[in-house]
Amino acid sequence: MNAAIGTTVAANAPSGVAIRGQGIEWRAQFRGLQGQPPYLWPLLPRLLCALVVMAMVLLAGWRLLLLPQSETLAAAAQQEQRLREEFARNAGRARDLDRLRRHRAVVQAQVELLERQLPGRAEMDALLAEINQAGLERGLQFELFKPGKEQLFEYYAELPIDIKLTGSFHALAGFASDVANLSRIVILDRIAISAGRETPLSFEGVARTFRYLDGEELAARARTLADEKKRNAR
Repeated sequence: MNAAIGTTVAANAPSGVAIRGQGIEWRAQFRGLQGQPPYLWPLLPRLLCALVVMAMVLLAGWRLLLLPQSETLAAAAQQEQRLREEFARNAGRARDLDRLRRHRAVVQAQVELLERQLPGRAEMDALLAEINQAGLERGLQFELFKPGKEQLFEYYAELPIDIKLTGSFHALAGFASDVANLSRIVILDRIAISAGRETPLSFEGVARTFRYLDGEELAARARTLADEKKRNAR
């Protein structure tokens, strides 16, 4: 039995010695490399050095080439998204362009109609004469026909006219209808009708008419508003 054990140990001994020898040989390849050129190094150090150099080259290439390109690509992707959103907004506006043009044409026609119904400064006297003539044609007696102070707004002016008429009910109703059907805009406001026992009906009120401002008046109005804005800002 002792002979068998000895034979087993003798058989295993060369393998352990070979493993220890390989470990010593692996470490020995990294000894004495200082001062030697790399091409004279053993195989294992040369392979390891080549792997380190390759890793450094890849890292440098990623930092110098790929990283800036990735940042540029991300910025381009954000810009593309913004352009897509802007394109979608503009496409929506383009789809509504025909509808907006039709709406603009309708509004422009309404504005032109209102402008035709508003007299200019030179036509105000003719409009006042039309209001007076409408009362006379109905057989009404004017006791008061007094234009007030004109009030200026941004694009138009309003002229109030205090009026007092006397006449029959049908004549007064016809006068109100005639004023409403004038080609110019005239509004009857603050109407009061009273009747005496022996006198005809008395009609009091304010006829408000409007006119558009001409170019000079618009310019003067703009300067006035600008001056008021400057004074308020101080």
